[in-house]
Amino acid sequence: MESPKVFHQKGGHRLGGWLPGDPTHVDGWIRKLKKRIAARPRDLVPPIKAFQEMVYADQVLHRTMAAMFAEAYLRRKETPLGTPEVRNFEEFLVLLNGIMTTAPEYYECEERKAGREELEPCGLIGFPINALLDWPMGTVSGYDVFANSLVNQQFKKILSYWSQFLVTQDSRYVLVEGDPDGTPVVIPWLSETAKKEMVDVACSAVGEGAGCTGTETFQDIFNCKPQDPDYGFQSWDDFFTRTFVPGVRPVTAPSDDRVIVNACESAPFALRRNVSESAKFWIKGQPYSLENMLEWDPYTPQFVGGTVYQAFLSALSYHRWHSPVSGTVKKAYVINGSYYLENMYQGFKGPGGADDAAPNDSQAFLTAVATRALIFIEADNPDIGLMCVMPVGMAEVSSCQITVCEGDHVVKGQQLGMFHFGGSTHCLIFRPGVELDFHLYGQKPGPDASTNIRINTAIATVKR
Repeated sequence: MESPKVFHQKGGHRLGGWLPGDPTHVDGWIRKLKKRIAARPRDLVPPIKAFQEMVYADQVLHRTMAAMFAEAYLRRKETPLGTPEVRNFEEFLVLLNGIMTTAPEYYECEERKAGREELEPCGLIGFPINALLDWPMGTVSGYDVFANSLVNQQFKKILSYWSQFLVTQDSRYVLVEGDPDGTPVVIPWLSETAKKEMVDVACSAVGEGAGCTGTETFQDIFNCKPQDPDYGFQSWDDFFTRTFVPGVRPVTAPSDDRVIVNACESAPFALRRNVSESAKFWIKGQPYSLENMLEWDPYTPQFVGGTVYQAFLSALSYHRWHSPVSGTVKKAYVINGSYYLENMYQGFKGPGGADDAAPNDSQAFLTAVATRALIFIEADNPDIGLMCVMPVGMAEVSSCQITVCEGDHVVKGQQLGMFHFGGSTHCLIFRPGVELDFHLYGQKPGPDASTNIRINTAIATVKR
């Protein structure tokens, strides 16, 4: 089935589809944002103002921040793309402030007309703040900025402030209408074109059991109220965390505790065995480092030499997490981490020197540095024993909400939690001695794996 042209424009799309692959379309969106802000200028919101004051008060951080934007300017100026749209820290703050009253937007892709001076947005701008930082975050100074714990603490406050808008009814403008200033969103999320894209993504996922017939509608796949103008969604966040209709994602072998099911609707990224307790995760090969991933949790030594399976979520994926096994929750908590830090070995390697995949190619690196949840489950099957589900946030809100508590008994396929906009990847971690046969439906784990495996479908079997 051929997907609509919306997300598959010339130049491709980045891993997960969160941003267009063609940087000129991102430039078009930034120019649109500048016009919107110029038409309705606003004072900096409190957490952004506090961020500005914090940077100005720290001479070293201020110089590093300025160097980050200056280096990005010089690096991009050397390419056919020319100078970047975001040139300095002060301009970034104004644009960041404008994002606080917007939700992720979705644009139809059209061929650029000859002689047209203005660049037009195209595709999904799913990570708008990431779009502003696309070049700066890939610089040497950018690494220093986003490794700074104070910067990350302040970004958490900024992103939390934005998340308050995303749960309001005002954030629904992208679902059916235009933006707050009256400029139409070319393709609202609940338009027939966008709904078809979301259905196509859900139906293209592979797994055991019967798939789609090709006649499914949005309401056949997702819980909603089609008779309502907003389909019953109360906010952008409510839409983003939409749930499947019962029966759409049945649990494989619910009574067979040898079968491990997929915890997230996601495509396989990596499968590593005999994982080390400590490793230099920031190097080019990005090996897993259990002590960093698990934040030195007392359970960490039990997983040394074990297995890590990692898979990434796309922009249109289902964003809730389910339990891969039946068992008892031993611990469940969130680790605060970085938001825009990426592996320096992944920067400036795309067309024209651009950082074509932003932090996406740093997927393994993110498992040790990004905001993430740790859910340790003692499986009912003693051949599995203690295992860990680790959802990892990336960029933007990166909110990991755990919906189970320590001591809860969960059954395979039961919800564990969800991403509130910004989830990127997740890991399943098993102890040494747990012998697993993985079945990934013909896909080899890696960045080129592009097909989601259905949530709740079998991905591995425990050998006896």
